[in-house]
Amino acid sequence: MKIGAFEVNSINNIDCVDGMKQLPENCIDLVVTSPPYDDLRDYHGYTFRFEEIVVELFRVIKDGGVVVWVVGDKVDKGNRSLTSFKHALFFQQTGFNVHDIMIYKKKNTPFMRSNAYTNCYEFMFVFSKGKPKTFNPLKTKTVRQGSEKLVSNKKADGVNNKVWAELKEEKTLTNIWEYAVGLGGTTNDKFAFKHTAMFPERLAQDHILSWSNEGDMVFDPMCGSGTTCKMAALNKRSYLGMEISKEYTEIALQRVEILNELLL
Repeated sequence: MKIGAFEVNSINNIDCVDGMKQLPENCIDLVVTSPPYDDLRDYHGYTFRFEEIVVELFRVIKDGGVVVWVVGDKVDKGNRSLTSFKHALFFQQTGFNVHDIMIYKKKNTPFMRSNAYTNCYEFMFVFSKGKPKTFNPLKTKTVRQGSEKLVSNKKADGVNNKVWAELKEEKTLTNIWEYAVGLGGTTNDKFAFKHTAMFPERLAQDHILSWSNEGDMVFDPMCGSGTTCKMAALNKRSYLGMEISKEYTEIALQRVEILNELLL
């Protein structure tokens, strides 16, 4: 089975702009990716064609589809680049809705600054093409359950009018998600750390579960070590990956192959 010029459930060594031009319009349900922003890592001299990538993503994403864009900012001589917000504004100008601005909080970040608080987060921008067609909210147990008097209809006079209401057993997660990073946190695939900028498998999985359903097409145009593709396969989604580096493509293929062997 093919999607455009590519096999479904494949990872391809190709520049994603060139690759997306070989895909039909409105064929992707969900994108989960992290771009090589601000030259923070050595990507073997490959260029990041940001604006072309966004334009092609808007063309190939389905109406109601979602793009999760994990990105941060470089600090150069005490000055933040604000690349993250520049990216968000261009997505918006291209036609995407900025559906949510989420935080990826790192539990064990090693990066400290001498004259500022330790940075422990990246943004997870959730862009949608129109209203998201799928939202399966992740839940957590509430601390209190049962009946309780809750504030209702508070007005400008500041008076708290309380009524009896039933507290639910679960509530939807906030938009700040916390993950451990490093071996055992990001992944248990030791060989995958040849890629120097992976995001955690759980991060990819949580977005895949939130914004797609089984059988949907999940795409990562800059798939690096293949985390998104691996977690899509694990959660019964179809996937398509593109990666310009041959070395990283081979890592991604190996990770998916090992997973497939475990699932047999």
